[in-house]
Amino acid sequence: MISKEENILFAAENLFAEKGFPGTSTREISKAANVNISMISYYFGSKEKLYEKLVEYRMKEGQYFSNEILERTDINEWEKIERIVDQFAGRVRNHKMFFRIMQREQLYSDNPQIVKFLKETKLSFIAMYSKILESGLEKGIFTKNPPIYLLHSTVSGTLFYASNAKQMYKDFLKNEEDEMVFEETYFNELTQHIKHILKDLLGYEENK
Repeated sequence: MISKEENILFAAENLFAEKGFPGTSTREISKAANVNISMISYYFGSKEKLYEKLVEYRMKEGQYFSNEILERTDINEWEKIERIVDQFAGRVRNHKMFFRIMQREQLYSDNPQIVKFLKETKLSFIAMYSKILESGLEKGIFTKNPPIYLLHSTVSGTLFYASNAKQMYKDFLKNEEDEMVFEETYFNELTQHIKHILKDLLGYEENK
């Protein structure tokens, strides 16, 4: 069960992704969420605050999974990297609307709070990669020490570009499978591709 507040957030998320922040009205959000327009003011105060709350909500989800992986002691550093890629790919796949919003915001945002959220989230991911890399190097699991910002860019940049280009690749391949069937294969191949790249960048040898 989702709360009334989450119901409004998720309805707004779809509209913001489709129409952008300026093109979405509170009336449209209330209609999509099937709530009285006054409920938006009650829970969020304004459309701007609702938008900021949506970004904060999704960003915290990402930070939760990264912290959970970092704290695990039952898997080694490479296995942590694998889980990060799997989790990140799953979020990009399952929250397409939100990541469409975020890609737009990274290019055009003039909201200081959104810019702050974006920066904090990026820095938390870079710090996570840095801790895993440092630990893996100390234990000899990794033999290469790539620039940490490029490691982060390799994962996020590849995921975002490939996700946006999925339909183009489906057309290029003349693939006539059901959309969901193709997407399943596509994201499986995508995550494996990223892991192969990271193995080389980190100097990880599976059977060492």
